[in-house]
Amino acid sequence: MCFFINVYSDDQQSTLKYLKNTEMNLNNVLIMIGDFNIRDNKWDSSYLHYSHHADSLKKIANSFNLKLSTLVNQDSI
Repeated sequence: MCFFINVYSDDQQSTLKYLKNTEMNLNNVLIMIGDFNIRDNKWDSSYLHYSHHADSLKKIANSFNLKLSTLVNQDSI
C-alpha cells in the first residue's frame, strides 16, 4: 500500500508539527503535496527570504525518501 499525502497547514504550522511528530509512523509515502503555508526562496524564486519551517518540511520529506519537485518554467502558469 502506498500513500498520497495532501497537506493544508494553517498559519500556525499545525500540520507541519503533526507530521514532524508522527513521521516515523507513516510508511510507503509516494507523494506529498499541498499548501504548506511555507514560503521559501528554495521553491519560490520571487520570495527573497528563508523560512526555518522549510527546513522542517525538507527533513520530513527526506524521512519519507521524497525529493522536491518544482515546475521547470514557472512563468508559463
